[in-house]
Amino acid sequence: MSLDPSYDVLASDARILLADHASPDPAQVRLRDDFVRALAVGPEAMWRGGPPDHFTASMFVYDASREHVCLVLHKKARLWLQPGGHLEPGDGSVAEAALREATEETGLAGLRVRPGLAHLSHHELSTRFGRCRSHRDLRFVATAPPGATPAVSDESDDVRWWPVRDLPVDTDPELRVVVPGLAGLS
Repeated sequence: MSLDPSYDVLASDARILLADHASPDPAQVRLRDDFVRALAVGPEAMWRGGPPDHFTASMFVYDASREHVCLVLHKKARLWLQPGGHLEPGDGSVAEAALREATEETGLAGLRVRPGLAHLSHHELSTRFGRCRSHRDLRFVATAPPGATPAVSDESDDVRWWPVRDLPVDTDPELRVVVPGLAGLS
């Protein structure tokens, strides 16, 4: 099977996003450098059928007040997480993939996406994820329109707004630092 040409576009976009991603956090700098090296394998790194350690895209969706974040109860991870997932043929950019995932998983339309990467995460996965061993997640930030109400999708067991400083117990501990920190980005 030949790789869809969309993945060439996505790999190129990821290189540009990573080159532009400046962070004062040394851990984010190390992740950025690791992600750049991972892209050296080629566009296959962007594809769920490529290496077992591949790229994903996700979106931290905040309400209009930036006091709440929309999280989904992920079926496989069994944790409250930001919406996101694998890049697909036809995604015109990594940010478009993250927006597609956020819209599909939360039912929220009209999201306003902040340009550029907001955060990077490389996380190991449980055996519930099949052949996927880890995800190199390219994370973005978006704001929902005032009064937006999320809806549960087929990909999650629940979806709801959570106070930025009072996230659910069953979430990734990293989010307790990341979510409040990114709430101030416009």
